[in-house]
Amino acid sequence: MNPGPLNAITDVPGILVGHHQRIGDGWGTGTTVVLVPDGAVGAVDGRGGAPGTRETDLLKPENMVRRVNAVCLTGGSAYGLAAADGVMRWLSERNHGFRVGRQPHEVVPIVPAAVLFDLPRGDWGNRPTADFGYAACEAATDHAPAQGTVGAGTGTKLGSFKGGLGTASVVLSDGAVVGAIVAANALGEAVDVTTGRPWAAGLELDGEFHAHWPDRPALMPAGAGTGEAAPLNTTIGVVAVNRALSKAECRRLAMAAQDGLARAIRPAHLMFDGDTVFALATGDQPLTVPDDSVLPEGFAAEYAEGKRFEALDKLCAAAADAFSRAITHALLSATALPAEPDLPAYRDAWPGAIQLGE
Repeated sequence: MNPGPLNAITDVPGILVGHHQRIGDGWGTGTTVVLVPDGAVGAVDGRGGAPGTRETDLLKPENMVRRVNAVCLTGGSAYGLAAADGVMRWLSERNHGFRVGRQPHEVVPIVPAAVLFDLPRGDWGNRPTADFGYAACEAATDHAPAQGTVGAGTGTKLGSFKGGLGTASVVLSDGAVVGAIVAANALGEAVDVTTGRPWAAGLELDGEFHAHWPDRPALMPAGAGTGEAAPLNTTIGVVAVNRALSKAECRRLAMAAQDGLARAIRPAHLMFDGDTVFALATGDQPLTVPDDSVLPEGFAAEYAEGKRFEALDKLCAAAADAFSRAITHALLSATALPAEPDLPAYRDAWPGAIQLGE
C-alpha cells in the first residue's frame, strides 16, 4: 500500500477539487467542491449528533438516483448550505445533471452538501453564499488541491488547535485507488497533548508528514485537552474510489472512513459534532473479476460474491487509513488566522516538528 503520485483525492481519475475562501476584513470561512461532472455513484454516512446536510436522503440505497455530480463541503453552519446552489448553477450551465427532459439543458444537478460550524471565525453574516460554490467550481482541477487554511478548512478548529483542509490517497496492489479529502473541525483532539504526537502519526506512508514528532508537551493553549472549546464543530469529508460499486457498497466505504476519523480525532462523533462522510465510486474499473473456472457447478455465484466482499473489505480498510491521514495533513498544514492569535496552529505549538518548505 502506497500513496498515489499526488497523495490526494485527485489521484482517483475523474475527481476534480476546487476551493474558495475569504480571510480578513471580518471573514474567515470557505467552501470546497469535489466535482465529478459526468457523475459517480454516491452514498453518505453521518455519525455526529448535529449534522447540517442537503440531499442526503437521496443517497440512501433504497432511493432512486444513483449518481451525483458534485459534493459541496462548506463552512457557515446551516447558512452555508446556500453554497450548493452555486455548484448547481455551474453544473447546469454545462448541462451536467440528472436528465429530466429531452433537451440537453433539461437536467437537475445532484449536489449533496454538508456544513461545519465556523461562524465565530468572522463577523456575523459573513458566511458562504452561492457565489462561493460557483467560484470553487471555477477553480476545480485534477491537480493536488491546496491544504491547510483553505476552502472548507478556512475557519475550522481542531481540538485545541487551528483545523484545516487535508487530503490523502492509497494505491492498492490491484490498482485500486482510494482518496480522501477532509475539512477537520472537531471538539476532540487530533493530538496527544501530553506529547505533541498526532493520534494518526503511525499511519504515515513514505515520510509524507515531513515531521519530527515531539515527545513532550508544548506551550499549550488554555483549555487544551479539556474539551472546553466552543462545542459546535463537525468534521466533513469525501472518500472516493476508482471502482464500480453499488450505493450500498459505497455506504460501507463511507462508514469505514468514519472509523478513520475516530482513529485520528479523540473523542469523535459527539452530540455537538455533525460528522458526515460522503463516498463516491467513479466506476472506472470493476470491483473484482474472479476466476471461477475450476469450481464445481453451482459454486460460482457464492465464490464470486465472497470475492467481491473481500475486495470491498480492502477498499474499506484503505478508506479508513486515507481518511485518518487526510486529517493529519489538515492539522499539519493549517496556519492560524490573523484575527485569532489565541487559536494556534500545530506548527505554532511545536515549531520544530514540521520540516517547513516540504
